[in-house]
Amino acid sequence: MKRFVIGFFGDGPWAHRALKRLLGNPELAIAFVCSRHRSPDPILADLAHQAAIPHIVHQNVNSDSFIDLIPKVEYDLFVSMSFDQIFRSSLIEYPRLQSINCHAGKLPFYRGRNILNWVLINDEKEFGVTVHKMDEGIDTGDILAQQILPITDEDTYATLLARAYKACPERLVETIEALRSGMATSRRQSDVHPIGSYCKARGKGDERLNWEWTSREVFNFVRALCRPGPEARTWLDTSEIRINSVEEMPQIRGTVVPPGRVTAVEAECFTVATSDSLVRVVEWSGTESINIGDLLS
Repeated sequence: MKRFVIGFFGDGPWAHRALKRLLGNPELAIAFVCSRHRSPDPILADLAHQAAIPHIVHQNVNSDSFIDLIPKVEYDLFVSMSFDQIFRSSLIEYPRLQSINCHAGKLPFYRGRNILNWVLINDEKEFGVTVHKMDEGIDTGDILAQQILPITDEDTYATLLARAYKACPERLVETIEALRSGMATSRRQSDVHPIGSYCKARGKGDERLNWEWTSREVFNFVRALCRPGPEARTWLDTSEIRINSVEEMPQIRGTVVPPGRVTAVEAECFTVATSDSLVRVVEWSGTESINIGDLLS
């Protein structure tokens, strides 16, 4: 039987897991692996080397020079997993079944960047993992598969990332098998919602915490930016403090001190006023010149 031929584009742990599973399927043939140009993935490069597959890094995958680099075979599918270049129609349509992408968002909502941060900031109760056909838009192609996962108050950026690292490869591999067997179905995103939503990439400076927010907003912001993210930041005079975890204090409603004022200091943590109550900062770090007693001064 003729093997199903795939060109693989990716980056990060979800791409590693997906590629390992695809390489282990004797009915599939991975013709090449393409990593991000700005930060080539050494693990993808090593997996490609072990499998004797070309590993390609190119600044413009939509160019003729990229097509000249890839093996000259009849491709069934191109697959993208956390790749950072937008495919144009000539590349999307190069394989027989065109190209697909896996996105850690509940499409048509939460297209774009830094989705797992935004769902926590926005106090969502669920997030999605979606495999979709690619078009020239950003995460706008027809949906092939989607899994919805719950979010609880115990979740953080780290826990959502771990779940997405597992779910994305699983849904991607299942979708590839459905396409290979001719059993895949799809639905237009506009049939779910006529507009959907986009998220912009978070950048330097977006980690600054605003104590004028409610305690719930502070809690969500901190857990959205916790490690391995940049962590929420605040300042004592000119010294930066990184905050990795806070606890809400639901028994307290209302304060008589301005937002941002430290109201109590314990052995390892401290309590800060917000616009509507207090939060306890339980994981934090600062410069060597800061000790916890300074926070009350």
